[in-house]
Amino acid sequence: MQLHASYAYEDFIEGFRPRIAGGESGTVQFELRPGPLRRLADEARASDDDRCLLIDEINRANIAKVFGELYYLLEYRDDEIRLQYGDSFSLPANVYLIGTMNTADRSIALLDAALRRRFHFVPFFPDRVPVAGLLQRWLERHRPEMAYVADLVDRANLLLPDRHLQVGPSHLMKPNLDADWLNRIWKGSVIPYIEEQFFDEPDRIAAFELSRLQGQTDDGDAEDGGDEAEPTDAGVAGMGPESPTGA
Repeated sequence: MQLHASYAYEDFIEGFRPRIAGGESGTVQFELRPGPLRRLADEARASDDDRCLLIDEINRANIAKVFGELYYLLEYRDDEIRLQYGDSFSLPANVYLIGTMNTADRSIALLDAALRRRFHFVPFFPDRVPVAGLLQRWLERHRPEMAYVADLVDRANLLLPDRHLQVGPSHLMKPNLDADWLNRIWKGSVIPYIEEQFFDEPDRIAAFELSRLQGQTDDGDAEDGGDEAEPTDAGVAGMGPESPTGA
């Protein structure tokens, strides 16, 4: 499932939904319907197998509004509480929640602090395992003639001042990747993203042009001798890889 700004408690746990009653009158009635979390919990309660709910873009919704009483149940799995609409509910121990987020889109600092205490955070950076070298390995296996593209991405990332902003591998892991598609992807996806990061410093964009990066030496030094910014140690990889969290 994927969260968004309009997602609410009623969408995630349970809420009243309209339905057309039988008969000629077509009367609209409301019934309490379970959301994805409650349905998964019911399945887990009837089974010994683990159940996992993957929540994409977890930082795009109002988490406190969406999770409601789940904050308490994430921490106290053995307890049972009464939900907003009156039913008793507990979260089975074999239910796992994994959330993904991209801090290039919205800062991790905007996450509810109470939620952050209940999740483990695992960052994914293009220059650290398991993402480091992923594009190179994929290209060598599927598009060996385009393996040089991994070096171009690495050079571009060296020019970015923050790991939150790094270009991930997913843009270029395309089975039909060739020189023409590389140019299209770079002009249509990578450069617009870079322009957004440096909207108040347009002179820096030229260093990310594909022709400029292709003209650099193998060790990543620019032909014109320009300095490259070192990435910081804090943050989560931007663009391609996302950082999952789990509780």
